[in-house]
Amino acid sequence: MSDSGRKKPPLVAEKRYGKAPPAKGKAVSKPKPKPKPKAKSKPKANPQRRKPARKPNRKKRNPIVAFFLNILRWIWRMIWGFTWRVGVVVGLIVALAVGYIYATLPEMTDLLDGRARGSVTLLDRNDQVFAWRGDQYGGVVTAESVSPDLRNAVVATEDKRFYRHFGISPRGVASAVRINLSEGRGPLSGHGGSTITQQTAKLLCLGVEYDASDWESEAEYVRDCRRTSLWRKAKEAIYAIAMEVKYTKNEILSIYLNRAYMGGGAYGAEAATQRYFGKPAAVVSPAESAMIAGLLTAPSSLAPTSNLKRSQDRAATILRLMNEQGYLTDKETAYWQANPATLSEAAEARAGGYFADWVMGSGPDYFTRNTTEDVILKTTLDPRIQTAVEEGLKWVFENKVREGSKAQAAIVVMSADGAVRAMVGGRDTKVSGAFNRAVQAKRQTGSAFKPFVYGTALDLGYAHDDLVDDSPYCINVPGSGQWCPRNYTNKHYGMVTLTDALKNSLNVPAVKISESVGRDNVRKVASEFGIESDLALGPALALGASESSLLEMTGAYAGILNGGSSVTPYGLVELRLAGDPNALMGTGGGIGERVITEAAARELIYMMEKVVSEGTGRRAALPGWQVAGKTGTTQAARDAWFIGFTSDYVAGVWMGYDDNTPLTGVTGSGLPAEIWHEVMVRVHEGLTPAPLPAFVPKPKAKQQPKQKRKSPGDVIEDTVNSILKDIFGN
Repeated sequence: MSDSGRKKPPLVAEKRYGKAPPAKGKAVSKPKPKPKPKAKSKPKANPQRRKPARKPNRKKRNPIVAFFLNILRWIWRMIWGFTWRVGVVVGLIVALAVGYIYATLPEMTDLLDGRARGSVTLLDRNDQVFAWRGDQYGGVVTAESVSPDLRNAVVATEDKRFYRHFGISPRGVASAVRINLSEGRGPLSGHGGSTITQQTAKLLCLGVEYDASDWESEAEYVRDCRRTSLWRKAKEAIYAIAMEVKYTKNEILSIYLNRAYMGGGAYGAEAATQRYFGKPAAVVSPAESAMIAGLLTAPSSLAPTSNLKRSQDRAATILRLMNEQGYLTDKETAYWQANPATLSEAAEARAGGYFADWVMGSGPDYFTRNTTEDVILKTTLDPRIQTAVEEGLKWVFENKVREGSKAQAAIVVMSADGAVRAMVGGRDTKVSGAFNRAVQAKRQTGSAFKPFVYGTALDLGYAHDDLVDDSPYCINVPGSGQWCPRNYTNKHYGMVTLTDALKNSLNVPAVKISESVGRDNVRKVASEFGIESDLALGPALALGASESSLLEMTGAYAGILNGGSSVTPYGLVELRLAGDPNALMGTGGGIGERVITEAAARELIYMMEKVVSEGTGRRAALPGWQVAGKTGTTQAARDAWFIGFTSDYVAGVWMGYDDNTPLTGVTGSGLPAEIWHEVMVRVHEGLTPAPLPAFVPKPKAKQQPKQKRKSPGDVIEDTVNSILKDIFGN
């Protein structure tokens, strides 16, 4: 039979090794049951070929959602692709810009002195600094040479991450934008988030130097440097990064410390510490350092010379910031907050306010207000007298003037040669650049003008005891009609001496004397004594209808004191450049030409002394001193004056309102005389009294009785008798 129907065994390759199969024909034993195969261990994954993981079964996504998701993915890929490409381009442009600016940056030492102009230092008569003007620059400092407290205070206040950023602080900018928006301002208005490096870049005006041919004015140039537009901020950031590449952190901080404006005309840390504390920046205390750092935010309003209390409050905040950032311990912070910085004696006194402004205006512009050099001005100011003037004025207004009064006052004190020793141009004495009523105000002088009328008369031969009739008097003034002067008391006193007329300030005799000697002569004497203002042409000239400044009037009275020679008030003694011992110019005033004779001047002083000892100026009298002077009150009491002198000093006082409002119950014999008294008591403290250079009138010899006038017949008879006597003898 064929075995084709049998099931064929599977073809199995023989084992290469092991038992041979049984021989053909032999019985085959029943095969043993095979053991269950062991579970195969998972094959090791091939690191070069990993099977993809089976995706879990997910629900099929809504086709509409899938459509929009695909669109969003496409948009994102487009944005990302555009962004990184633009980012690369912008990065390359910024890198090129930084590289270009880096190549143009000068050496650090060339950037330290950033003043556009020079400075003016004013010295008093004792060679002590009392005021500064212009761009004061104290000299180069570095971040390493200044006090560590000052360096730490600046960093803590202006840029606490200064040593960690690369020139700009994105975190700071974001914070500033957030604060500005929360306060209702624009994102770039108010807080700027600028780093110290960016602020330094702005101080350097991004490398653009001032050129008069490119700018309408220097002020326009400065305004452009301070613009805060988005484009300007971008340029500022690039410039700051270039600076970070070019300079070290301490070099950038050094530029900042030398260029930053710190109030009161002080540029740089050294100028500020010298101005406010009278010491170098290397040795300032934490409290002083905090005050200096506080100025960087608002240098003009926070300057301690403007408002010391406000500056101290700001410094207390800076000390707290220094504590929070680990620069000061709690104990140190508490101590310095309890002991705030105070101004040096020179800065605190600020005696130079009105006086310094006047001296600056009296010198040549190219060496004072517009100087590009560092200039030293030695002046006539006496700080002791200046203090006496300020204290005397303050005392009267606190004790004699009603509270809330807006009345103003001005005072000038000078020596007989015109050297101005003190000046106050208003009640607020701690000022600079304010309206100076002692120099700039032109007001009617009233009876304070009368000494020039009587001085003219004395020079032309009148005497102090000559009589003048104080009776009603009228003058016909062309174009104005009849004018009749009246005395302040509305009374008339008959025949009076010139001395009595002056000491009682009678108007009618003054006008009569002026008309008698000639108005032109009176104008000539007054102008030669130094009154440069236009003098009235009419008869009211004698009553002080002309306007003049207090400085002019006081200088004219000084001419009377020194014996009748003109005086030009002056405050500048010497002008020289810093570091140069040779003076470029000297005194700009002093005694000039003779105006009236010395005898006339001495007689006039005698008459003016009677004004104080017996007349309208009695409130100005000084114990132990001879005082000569004259009161003055203008029409409707709009101005009140007292000007007088001792043997040592001449002083003038004016009082009134800036808007010409009449004074209430004030005349020259009242508050002005009292101010003069309080000031001069303090000025003469410790001085030995000396008499005035006035003449002492001698009692007149008794006149012989006049002989009876002979008639013509008597004359003929006497002649005949004389002839007969000669012929025949006795």
